[in-house]
Amino acid sequence: MVTRNVLAASDPSAREVPKSSALARDMSKKPNRNAATQIDAPRFIDNRRGGENRRGGELAITELGHPSGRPVFFLHGTPGCRVGPLPRGQYLYNHAIRLISFDRPGYGMSSRVEGRSVADGVTDVETIADALGIERFAVAGRSGGGPHALACAALLPQRVTGAAALVTLAPPDAEKLDWYEGMSKHNIEEYQTAESGADRLADYLKPAVANIRRDPGRLIQSFFHELPDSDRRIVANKVIRDSLTNGYAEALRESAWGWIDDSVAYRSSWGFDPADIKVPVRLWHGAEDVFSPVTHTKWLADHIPGADAVIQDSAGHFAAIDALPGILTWLARKDPSTR
Repeated sequence: MVTRNVLAASDPSAREVPKSSALARDMSKKPNRNAATQIDAPRFIDNRRGGENRRGGELAITELGHPSGRPVFFLHGTPGCRVGPLPRGQYLYNHAIRLISFDRPGYGMSSRVEGRSVADGVTDVETIADALGIERFAVAGRSGGGPHALACAALLPQRVTGAAALVTLAPPDAEKLDWYEGMSKHNIEEYQTAESGADRLADYLKPAVANIRRDPGRLIQSFFHELPDSDRRIVANKVIRDSLTNGYAEALRESAWGWIDDSVAYRSSWGFDPADIKVPVRLWHGAEDVFSPVTHTKWLADHIPGADAVIQDSAGHFAAIDALPGILTWLARKDPSTR
């Protein structure tokens, strides 16, 4: 395990990724449609395995970047979906990255899978990879997508070339970790309610979901007062804020079951041991994160063999948006075909 602390993003000599303003400029550029793909309309992958109804239904996916680039699966946060704050297709094309993003079951346009675990998400990735004819690939997860990326790394070592988890949570049974220490009141209440099951959490989230459907910006308003200044500056950027709210709206377009099932899964057995991960792993975390405290990544860094952990000072949860482009290029370099 290697842990590195880096300076705040305001110090250009220490930054590995662009500032929020740079990302906003990249996101606002009109991509070259002849060079890069940015498919707004989703494709659908049949998620029925062996005729078992439990994993029946469809998965909605979107691809960005270079059609023949090195494949990287992006696993979104909670709540989230296949769209949201992602690098532009032109950036990905220039770095020969084929980014595949999809709605986890119950989100957006993907069918719900009741009672799913974190490990069950591996089947979703494998199903999509098989349908697209992709044998080997990397995985990256941001926030709630982090545990799912680590699950792929642990359970698909023959196919995953590298994994990254940004501002991720640690397992609920992480030994000697105070799971709730440093976490916002809002998140503590949600996860403690999740421990009582999906139906109880559905009742708890019902008012919030109704508000978000009327105005997706209400979710940001509800937690803004809990954010450190570093995160407030990021979500105050109109381009990023609009991207976040559009993602929340799409995530909850059919129901809130994706959000509910995610939260229950995080507070239940994950179905794998991070110590079993053998592929290259990079962990990234903002030191001021109040949604998934940095102690979670530090615990994972101590328990995943050979993990490389980057802790960014004076940064919070949403700084992971800026960090993602650099993480994706790191993952692309882990593709054995590029060596």
